[in-house]
Amino acid sequence: MTTLLLIFCIQVVYVAMLTLRLILIVKGVRYLAACMGAVEIGIYVIGFKLVLDHLDTPVHFIIYCIGYGAGILAGLKLEEKLALGYVTIQINTAVTTGALHEGLRENGYGVTSWPAEGREGLRTIVTVVVKRKYEQRVYELVRSIDPESVIVSYEPKFLLGGFFVK
Repeated sequence: MTTLLLIFCIQVVYVAMLTLRLILIVKGVRYLAACMGAVEIGIYVIGFKLVLDHLDTPVHFIIYCIGYGAGILAGLKLEEKLALGYVTIQINTAVTTGALHEGLRENGYGVTSWPAEGREGLRTIVTVVVKRKYEQRVYELVRSIDPESVIVSYEPKFLLGGFFVK
């Protein structure tokens, strides 16, 4: 029983680190990702050896597989809590009075906007770049000012200059 729990825990830690490391690589955090990879492979070898030592009992392999799935969920949850990086939020709104701009700026967000034309007339495109941990706050603020706005967000690959929430 102790071996099963150990296999499960090792697998969860290993795969959570693997998931987080892949996300760090995509975000360009190379050196931390490389260090994590070195630790991660050591954990992998220990867990895999435990499974190989007990191949005569299929439950060890099954626990290893279940640990893998749980590790993916744990890694994604961890990354969600860390909220690494930035997000660009683009808001398409019919509000042209500046209420949206003022609301965002009063809350400390940098705003860039320009006029646009939609199917139903004049619109305003508003762009805000924020740390990912502030993303939901911006959505809620925009929806409180203009519930009819269209919001699209994406992660920028490169940032240089600009105004960010302190």
